[in-house]
Amino acid sequence: MNLNVDSEGFLVSRDDWTEEAARQLAAQDEMQVSDEIMQYICAARKMYDEDGVVPPIRKFAKAMKVDTKHLYDVFHKGPMKLICKWGGLPKPTGCV
Repeated sequence: MNLNVDSEGFLVSRDDWTEEAARQLAAQDEMQVSDEIMQYICAARKMYDEDGVVPPIRKFAKAMKVDTKHLYDVFHKGPMKLICKWGGLPKPTGCV
């Protein structure tokens, strides 16, 4: 699958997102999308659809009823950045 991404690997068009695209983007980061990770991606996409912004990690963790530390354990680094990147969402504010 040929994905149109920017210089940081984020999808240029949110409309190009599919679960297969998420798996391909994760593979480029040498990660695999588990069922748990896909749940986080889908939840973040839903929150973005409802609020028009990427949720901050604390708000997201609270909505998912998990500890922020757990998200770092699952993603190993920058959970919201990876959730957004693999989920076809804009780069989170405050992410440099």
